[in-house]
Amino acid sequence: MAEQPPRRPRTLGDARTEAEAAFKKVTAKVAVPPPKPTAVPGIKEQVTLRIDQDVLEFFQEGGPGWQDRINEALRKAAGK
Repeated sequence: MAEQPPRRPRTLGDARTEAEAAFKKVTAKVAVPPPKPTAVPGIKEQVTLRIDQDVLEFFQEGGPGWQDRINEALRKAAGK
């Protein structure tokens, strides 16, 4: 029989490190991104948007409905 090399005595630090590593492997969870909410057509979302004063005045000069006109311009710029 071949002789095995002498075993190195374990220290408390080694055992703790190995135990923590084994525990992390077993308990590690893969981060799953939250599901994206489905966009319902026609539903508007309130946001805060900073627009240059001259651009805002341009859309407001047309009277009521200026927010819809801005939305339409943004939709066109987005290619939709």
